[in-house]
Amino acid sequence: MKVSLIVPVYNEAHHLSEFLAKVDNLDLPATKELVFVNDCSTDGTRRILDEFSFKSEVQVVHQPSNRGKGAAIQAGIAQATGDLIGVQDADFEYDMDEIPPLLLPLIDGRADIVYGSRFKKSGEQVHRTFHYLVNRFLTILSTLCTGLYLTDMETCYKFFKREIITNIQLDSQRFGFEPEVTAKIARLKLRVFELPISYYPRNYGEGKKISWKDGVAAVRHILYYNFGVKPSVYLKPGLPETYRPPKEGRWL
Repeated sequence: MKVSLIVPVYNEAHHLSEFLAKVDNLDLPATKELVFVNDCSTDGTRRILDEFSFKSEVQVVHQPSNRGKGAAIQAGIAQATGDLIGVQDADFEYDMDEIPPLLLPLIDGRADIVYGSRFKKSGEQVHRTFHYLVNRFLTILSTLCTGLYLTDMETCYKFFKREIITNIQLDSQRFGFEPEVTAKIARLKLRVFELPISYYPRNYGEGKKISWKDGVAAVRHILYYNFGVKPSVYLKPGLPETYRPPKEGRWL
């Protein structure tokens, strides 16, 4: 079994070499593929990616223009060859050594999708109050709209079976990927696990990019993707029938 880690990258040159060394040496309970998507960085990120000597199986995609994290994830999914596909930010806010436990329910056949939650009890957690409250609000709103109970909809760590994520049409360009994909999988017949992870938030001086405008946009995405788009529009023909929602009901 192969796991593809999609890593969107935008202007992370100041710590990128250290990050690449760590993720390249990361041990996973399956063959590892790294898919880096450089979102038209302007700070030397492209050179570092192109010159790094990887031991892992790797693909590097250079976007011709800056299109946002969602677009980078879509480009990565299109290139990924793994049986399982997940997302890893190009920084150290998440502990990548915690990825193996997230993969085990998928590898063992007990889950179809796994979310890593920063808000489940998992030892000492450190959060910045504003971002914590915004994330909690968005997660609660998403839960009310989807009916899928999660404690952390906005988490980076989401891992999918290939036949699921590659057969869902995704449209969000920036940070709307999180509410969009959550709304769309909530309509399917899936086993979704949520497991605790650690979180070490960075500030804007350290390169954090999401802003209050993205929080406002997330509310719009939650409402639109839950109530404005039908599964018959965004599900591709290749999605196995076992995952598809009933043909009766308001969602089709």
